[in-house]
Amino acid sequence: MRRKTDFHGSPWMQRHSRLFLKTPSWLFTATFVCLSAAGVAQGDNDWPVYGADQAATRYSSADQIDTNNVGRLQLAWIYRSGDMREGRTSTIECNPLMVEGVLYLTTPSLRLVALDAATGWPRWRFDPWKGQSGAGVNRGLVYWRDPLQDKRHIYFSAGAFLYSIDAATGAPVETFGSAGRIDLHEGLDRDVYFLSVSAPTPGVIYQDLLILGSRVGEGPSASSPGHIRAFDLRTGERRWIFHTIPHPKEFGYDTWPPDAWQRVGGANAWGGVTLDARRGRVFLGTGSPSYDHWGGNRVGQNLFGNCILCLNAETGERIWHYQVVHHDLWDYDLPCPPVLVTVKQGGRSVDAVAQVTKMGHLFLLDRETGRPLFGVEERPVPQSEVPGESTWPTQPFPLKPPPYAQQRFTADEVTNLSPGARRAVLKRLKAMVTGSLFIPPGMKPSVVLPQFNGGSEWGGPAFDPQSGLLYVNASNEAEWISMRAAKPQEEITLGELGKLFYQTICSSCHGYGTVRNPAAPGLASLKTVRQRMSQDQVRQLMETGRGQMPSFASFTEMEKQAVLAFLFEEGGDRKVKRSELEMSWADEIPYVATGHREFRDPNGYPANKRPWGTLSAIDLNRGEIRWQVPLGTYPELEKRGEPPTGTFNIGGPLVTAGGLVFIGASMDERFHAYDKRTGKLLWEYQMDAGGYASPATYQIDGRQYVVIAAGGGGKPGTKPGDAYYCFALTSPQ
Repeated sequence: MRRKTDFHGSPWMQRHSRLFLKTPSWLFTATFVCLSAAGVAQGDNDWPVYGADQAATRYSSADQIDTNNVGRLQLAWIYRSGDMREGRTSTIECNPLMVEGVLYLTTPSLRLVALDAATGWPRWRFDPWKGQSGAGVNRGLVYWRDPLQDKRHIYFSAGAFLYSIDAATGAPVETFGSAGRIDLHEGLDRDVYFLSVSAPTPGVIYQDLLILGSRVGEGPSASSPGHIRAFDLRTGERRWIFHTIPHPKEFGYDTWPPDAWQRVGGANAWGGVTLDARRGRVFLGTGSPSYDHWGGNRVGQNLFGNCILCLNAETGERIWHYQVVHHDLWDYDLPCPPVLVTVKQGGRSVDAVAQVTKMGHLFLLDRETGRPLFGVEERPVPQSEVPGESTWPTQPFPLKPPPYAQQRFTADEVTNLSPGARRAVLKRLKAMVTGSLFIPPGMKPSVVLPQFNGGSEWGGPAFDPQSGLLYVNASNEAEWISMRAAKPQEEITLGELGKLFYQTICSSCHGYGTVRNPAAPGLASLKTVRQRMSQDQVRQLMETGRGQMPSFASFTEMEKQAVLAFLFEEGGDRKVKRSELEMSWADEIPYVATGHREFRDPNGYPANKRPWGTLSAIDLNRGEIRWQVPLGTYPELEKRGEPPTGTFNIGGPLVTAGGLVFIGASMDERFHAYDKRTGKLLWEYQMDAGGYASPATYQIDGRQYVVIAAGGGGKPGTKPGDAYYCFALTSPQ
């Protein structure tokens, strides 16, 4: 069943409207609705860590809401932040924290907010932008209680800065770094001042250290290395660093060209960190080296790109690693850290790590040694024909569990949604390279399934220690890619040159067109930027960067002029000869991708067979998929009587002792509750925007709450939102 409640015209709001007339504007937008007058109990079933715990299990022992009564779940309160921006860049991906009755969260513009967790009433708000425009992504926070000073701190990132904030007041902790923040550009053992560095996903705490990964650039222009660092929680001082692109004499250095450590970027742990405190070990999953789709300048296996890493938490020293993609050409980052689990093998309990992937593969490794528990086979894969490329000859395939996402695209996998759609896709397919996983990008278009954003994404899985089942959502919508020479072969206009730059550098985030099919909203385009900004403002933005957008200060003057000519359609007719081209990155990266392009039928639906998105339960003891169901649907197809199709999905699940799996994630903008034993959909709620975040649950005074951010926008490209929805039973009993 679906339930939707609009409290803006409720009797409570009407009775208390005078209160809001005297409220500051930012607080007025935080709509407050409470169905009970529950008090605040200290330390009662908190959600104190991103992903529930430092093992990232996303599991809660709360069982008040269960399979029998979940149908009585309804809104307890809704908080609206009031700083949503129009367009797909506005989103919320935050998994909030709840500690001692206070809920800590971030908004679409990356303001940090503290709410009363039982009522949703704001306590304080911290603005890292000091009233200026802010943007970007934040997926969660770190809470720390200093045992020496008995003070509580919140650590979170906005832009290139890591902040320490007093959890009681919302004020910066002045003794941390410079006036409460540190610049993440610093301490990377390389000059990256003009490059993008941020940390959207929180780290973990070990003793007095905050261990943190980073997000860096992935395009053909220069990018920062993704080294992993530990910072002193009190001072912000860097205490150790692990070089994911090894320096001379370090393990793995010989898997790169000799000077790669000075010029290649990426190999970053952007998805987060997990911790085994008893062993004193941290675990991370790293992404691909930059540039994602051509690696002729980084010939070799490329350790520690695309690796599961186990490091000494105190020193940062490598204990073991396991690489899941060699010499990545597909942007197959490990999008989340491995989950720490305990499984049954041969009649004994084994501590393990479970790593889900964009390929839809699940690697289950012994936590002590990194040895695969079910075996992994190196299989030959197709080799690249792009000049200068040197594809790795094999890739690892887990023997068990089986893949939980679609693995190939041929004529057999073409959509059967309608005869007309199938014919149209088959016609396009004749000009494309098709087949199984790991087709290297080439000059001829090739189909990619799973696509560059899934199987799995940053939401990660949830693990139920009661049953040994791991719950993971996956996307099955196909994309296609092709390569081209970075430099034009002949004379070109400045506007056409700008279009090439846009396709190469910008399109993977901003898309191509100005209007998208409503069935496939995708990504909003920068082609409309001239309606919002002047050329001087766009030039300044290229120089400085903002939010998720890195600085392009390294661009030559010709590159900047070309991009402006394309975006503003002014002065773009000037001819540029190939001999006159100044391209800051084309000598290093001579071949680039034309972008990540959705592959859809004429009506805007995915070109491959359904389901286009799934939720799976995987038995880690047996290495088997217990059940798999579609996650989400296209409302237009639902109205036609089609069963749930699944959709592209972003965000992760939550599993509880009450027998439920809660998840938003789907493009239909609904919040779902499934029976964790069978996969049956028991309840769903239609929100105003997509819940592209992971939910959290907690209890206060014996009442269980479930909360999720509905920020919309983001990579799914649906309409943006600014709300946190909090649910509870109509009565505790």
